Amino acid sequence: MQNKKVLYLVQAAVIAAIYVVLTYFISAFNLASGAIQVRISEALCVLPFFTPAAIPGLFLGCLLSNLLTGCIIWDVVFGSLATLLGALGTGLLTGRSAKPSGSGEKAGPPAWLAPLPPIIANTLIVPFVLRYAYQLPGSVPYFMLTVGIGEVISCGVLGLILLKVLSRYKKYLF
Repeated sequence: MQNKKVLYLVQAAVIAAIYVVLTYFISAFNLASGAIQVRISEALCVLPFFTPAAIPGLFLGCLLSNLLTGCIIWDVVFGSLATLLGALGTGLLTGRSAKPSGSGEKAGPPAWLAPLPPIIANTLIVPFVLRYAYQLPGSVPYFMLTVGIGEVISCGVLGLILLKVLSRYKKYLF
């Protein structure tokens, strides 16, 4: 029992650390925030498909990334909540949010659904932060389009590639 708790904490911490590193990397190209953003770290939002430890890991990683990259408080709060809601959605969608990994149950929904909750959560929440907290010129629907496209690229395309690659090694990693 103790080993499962340690594994859970280690997985969450590693996921948070990878999220921060990827966000820092993409920040060098000015793509981690703003009206047009392709935060490649959001590809990790498919990880609740494999382990519930990804949910707190993603939330903590996003929270730390937003703090460390100088986001305003509203972005720290609501951007992190968007990632948390997306991760929870993926966990609930795949049935992994409350069950330990490797629980030997029947297969859940298809893997291609895993990126949908984070795409939807970020597309609905982040545009309001951009418009009202940062007061960027543009409308909420415009920001929904730009953030949505970035999420489809990072979480949809890159996330599904990550999901496919990790599926081969899930018994060793999760």
